[in-house]
Amino acid sequence: MRYLPLTDNDRADMLSAIGVGSVDELFVDVPDAARFGGDFDLSDHMAEYHVEAKIAALAGRNVSTADVPSFLGAGAYRHHIPATVDHLVQRGEFLTSYTPYQPEISQGTLQALFEFQTMVALITGMDVANASMYDGATSCAEAVLMAQRVTRRNKAIISGGVHPHYREVTETQSRYMDIEIDARQPDLGGLEDLAGDVGDDTACVVVQNPGVFGHVRDFGPLADACHEAGALLVVVVTEAVSLGAVRSPGEMGADIVVAEGQSLGNAQGFGGPYVGLFAARQKYVRQMPGRLAGETVDEDGRRGWVLTLSTREQHIRREKATSNICTNSGLCALAFTIHLALLGEDGFRKLAALNHAHAVALADRLGAVAGVELLSETFFNEFAVRLDGSAQAVVDELAARNILAGVPASRLYGRDTGLDDILLVAVSELTQAEDMDALCTGLAEVLA
Repeated sequence: MRYLPLTDNDRADMLSAIGVGSVDELFVDVPDAARFGGDFDLSDHMAEYHVEAKIAALAGRNVSTADVPSFLGAGAYRHHIPATVDHLVQRGEFLTSYTPYQPEISQGTLQALFEFQTMVALITGMDVANASMYDGATSCAEAVLMAQRVTRRNKAIISGGVHPHYREVTETQSRYMDIEIDARQPDLGGLEDLAGDVGDDTACVVVQNPGVFGHVRDFGPLADACHEAGALLVVVVTEAVSLGAVRSPGEMGADIVVAEGQSLGNAQGFGGPYVGLFAARQKYVRQMPGRLAGETVDEDGRRGWVLTLSTREQHIRREKATSNICTNSGLCALAFTIHLALLGEDGFRKLAALNHAHAVALADRLGAVAGVELLSETFFNEFAVRLDGSAQAVVDELAARNILAGVPASRLYGRDTGLDDILLVAVSELTQAEDMDALCTGLAEVLA
C-alpha cells in the first residue's frame, strides 16, 4: 500500500468537521515547554525512489545481531528460523487475518490456534493454554490478576529472579486493581528462599526459571508451601527453548505458567512483536484471560473449530470479564506453532541441548579470562558474569569493535543498584566458536 498524503482541502474539511481552525488548536492542552519549537531537517518534497534510498541508508547504520558476534539476551533471543516459517506466515489468509469472530470463515486460523494451545500445554506441563497474549510481561501481569480472582487475596510476592520488565509491567497493571506487590531485591546468587514468606494473605508467588541471572532452580518445595497456604505458584519463562531441557513448571507444581514465545519462529526484534504464552491447571480455566480455541462438530458430524471460551469485555458484561486483552499476537503465535511443529519433540530437545552445550563452552572459556567471574553455577543458555569494572563501559567499548557482548544489568535495573559490574551473556545454536573467540579476546583486551 502506498502512502498518499492529505491535501490542504482534506485537512480543511476535517478541521471544519471537528470545529477547530487549525492543526495547532488540537494541541492547546500541551504546555509550550513540552513542544518542539524548531524545524525538522526534512525536504519539502522528494521522489519516492529517493526516499527509499534515504531510508535504506539510515537503516544501514544499524548493527544487526546477524552480522556481528552477538551475546544479547535478557528476554529476547536470536535463534535460527527455518525458511518454511516465513513462507507460510506470509500467505494472505494468515498475514491479514484478525480475530476469528466468525468460525465458519476462520477454520484455518482456529485450527492453528488450537494446535498452538496444545503445544504450549505440552511444553509447559500444564492442562490448558489460551490462544496467546501480547507478550511474556503482560502474561505475567494477567497471571497475578487471575490469582487474585481465584484466591480472593490481594498480595503477590514477586521473586528477585523475575525479569525487572515483567515486574514493572505487573506493578503497573496491578496499581489500580487493589493488589499489593511485594517485589524482592535482585536475586543475583539464585539462593532466594520465599517459602517462609507465603502467608494467609498471599494470592500468588511469581518466580522465573531460568531466572533473569540465568539460574535454573527446582521450585517444587515452593509450590508445596504455596499450596499449603492456599496460594498459587506462577512460573515465568522468558526463554521458551529452555522448556526442551529444563524440568517443566507443571512438573514442579506450578498453577499458572507464563512465558515469552519469541524464541520460536519470531525474530529478535527491538521490543517485538512477540507472543505471550499462558497456561494453567484445568480447574482454573474459567478464570483464564484471553481466548481459548476448541474442537467441536458441525450438524453433519464433521470436526470443526470454535472459540470455546472468550470471556473478554467485548463478549460479556465488563465487570464479569476476566481480561481486557483486545487482541492477541496471532501471526506470531502461528510462527511459533509452525517452528515447533517442524522441530517436533525430538528436534526441540536437541535444539535445547545444543543451546546448553554452547553456553557451557562459553562459560568455561570466560572463566579463564582475567577480570571475569562466573556467577551462575546452573544455567541454560544465559548466565551472569561479574566484570572488573563497569559492564556498560565494557559493552560500549566492544560494541565499537562490532562485538555485542551482552546486556549490562544496569540497563535492566538502573544505575546505583549495585549491579554496575554485572553482565548478562546469552548464546544459542547460532553462536559459533569464532564468536566466542572474539568475545573472550575482546574482554581480555578491554579488562587488561
